[in-house]
This record gives sequence, structure tokens and C-alpha cells, in this order.
Amino acid sequence: MTRAATGAIAAAILRGQVPLMAPPASRAFPGLAAAAAATRFAPSSFSSPTRLPHLPRLRLARSFCGVARSSPGGVAPGSSVEEGDQPLQSELIFIGTGTSEGIPRVSCLTHPIKTCPVCTKAVEPGNPNRRRNTSILLRHDTPSGTANILVDAGKFFYHSALQWFPAFGLRTVDAVIITHSHADAIGGLDCLRDWTNNVQSSIPIYVAERDYEVMKMTHYYLIDTSVVIPGAAVSALQFNIIKEEPFMVHNLEVIPLPVWHGQGYRSLGFRFADICYISDVSDIPEETYKLLENCELLIMDALRPDRSSSTHFGLPRAIDEVRKIKPKKALFTGMMHLMDHEKVNNDLAGLMETEGLDIQLSYDGLRIPVRL
Repeated sequence: MTRAATGAIAAAILRGQVPLMAPPASRAFPGLAAAAAATRFAPSSFSSPTRLPHLPRLRLARSFCGVARSSPGGVAPGSSVEEGDQPLQSELIFIGTGTSEGIPRVSCLTHPIKTCPVCTKAVEPGNPNRRRNTSILLRHDTPSGTANILVDAGKFFYHSALQWFPAFGLRTVDAVIITHSHADAIGGLDCLRDWTNNVQSSIPIYVAERDYEVMKMTHYYLIDTSVVIPGAAVSALQFNIIKEEPFMVHNLEVIPLPVWHGQGYRSLGFRFADICYISDVSDIPEETYKLLENCELLIMDALRPDRSSSTHFGLPRAIDEVRKIKPKKALFTGMMHLMDHEKVNNDLAGLMETEGLDIQLSYDGLRIPVRL
């Protein structure tokens, strides 16, 4: 399917929907050339962050090429892993796949005249159009135990946790890695108090220095706990400053993927083994593409069906990026209310037939077995 055909997909998605108001140039990062080589660094060369004072409907599990699929022996079908060298089975769970405001919108549900098809569907129990702030959780199995590594804790994090932690048998939050310092990525840090008050003593947070500086203003009481009124309990967080080079979290190699999230605003994606996660992006520097080589599962921002905004990829640009990066499988995230889950997925299925592109939308609660 050509790029022109991609535009036709976008137009087809928009047809049949009530028009509603919706939210509306490449720069390189210094020093990323060295970071590109880090994808194959030996463990001894990893930097240490600076320390500061089964969802019933697994609709998309049909073809996660190179990503582990469930099997009685715990090895993906067709695997040539020798006995004794078998990688431990881990899981990736989509805690949220929506925009900052979430789906459904209150404004759509209360509109006196217009009906929003996607928001109307989203109120139905179990409907995949129900989306909260973008976030994933890696349940990382290691010889010493399981670590639950969360990427972002946005405004709706606690609501997401109420739904998915009991459903998937999750209890601890063993680390949080931050992509950027917007509210849909850090707005739920205060809610981590439930864990540090009742489940565990503290939670390590891995964050870039620029975003830590923002947190000093937005969450000052979590950083300087001396201002907290005696007897009041707030989240007990251990902040670790990360740079744009590989670091380790619970024996898992994490490779930052620097991108632009609007003009002049840097955000981070992350690579975990052969899984690349980029939730908020408007442009990808050439140096970052080197870090995306040989990606098997790409999880990428795709806000709306017709075009990109100043801060997010739209569906046509996201599809073009899949063509360029060439992952074995791609899942899109960060969708707004113009993106009808079933309709967009049906249209994307055509790309497999015409171009061999395996692309689908993710959804809140999607759980995938992976090898880390």
C-alpha cells in the first residue's frame, strides 16, 4: 500500500463519524552517536543513574513476530533456545493507551446535540475504546524474582491500577521510569503513596534531569519531604537521574530513545531488549533511528486518524515510521476519540495484505508475553 493509500485509510476512518473539534521539523541531539553504539554495550559499561537525596480478550496475540507467545513449555513456538538457556518469560501490560484527557470525553457525553461514536462506545464495560493515560508495565521475571517496572504514572494512573493490578495479580511497583514531565506522565506520582504506605517502603523513580527540575515545582513535597506536615504520609520516592545512555533497572537493560515532543521539547522513549516504546513524539532524530535497528515490537504514538499535531504523530506519519523502522510488529498507543478501535484495526489489517506490515492499535489491559 502506498503513502497515498495511507491517506485513503485516514479518510475512510473519518467517514461516518460526527465531526467534532479535536486538538490540532527534525533536529538532532548532541552525543547520540555514542549512545547508538550502547545498544550492544557489555553490562560492565552501563552507566548507573545518579541517585538523589490474562485479559480475557487478547485480540492481538496472533502474530507477535519474535515476541514470546504463550506455550505449555514457556518457549515461543519455533524457538531454537537450548534447554538450560531458555529465557525467563516476562509480560508487557498496557496500563493506558489514551490521551491526556482520556476517552471518553465528558464534553462528548454531555453534548446536547452531537453524538460521539467512540466516546459512546467507551462507556460500555470492557470496550477497547475506553482509554486512560498512556503507560505500560513490564512484569520482568528474573532468577531472583519478579519486578514490576512501570513506565509513567499519569493523572489516571490510580484508576488504571484499580482495574489492572487486581486483574493481573500485580501488587508492588518496583520502579517507575519517566518519559517526560507532562501531567499525563507524572500526575499520578502522588498516588504512589498507597504503595509506599501499605505495600513497600519506597519506590525508585528514573527520570531525566530536565524533568526532575520540573518535578521540583509540580511535586516539590515529594522531593523535599521536609516541607511535609509531621504525621502526613506522602509517597516515599527515590529519585535517580538518568542520561541519554543505557542504564539498569532490576537487572534489565534500558536504552533511552530521545525524540521531540513538540518544537524544542525533548521526551524519551525506551528500548527493552527488542521492544521499543515511544509514547509521545512529533519527530525522531536521525541518531535515534540507529537505536531502533532490529526492533521486533514497536509501540508508537498515533494520536488521530487524519494528520499529526504539533506534538504527536498522527496515523499516516506513524505508519510511515513503521515502514522506515521495519519492526516485525507494531502497536500504536496514545489514541484520541476519533480513533475507533475496531474500525481502525480493520483498516490497518489491509496493510498486512498489501505491504506485509503487522500493525494494530493497542488497548488498555492488553497483555503480551515477551522475552527480556
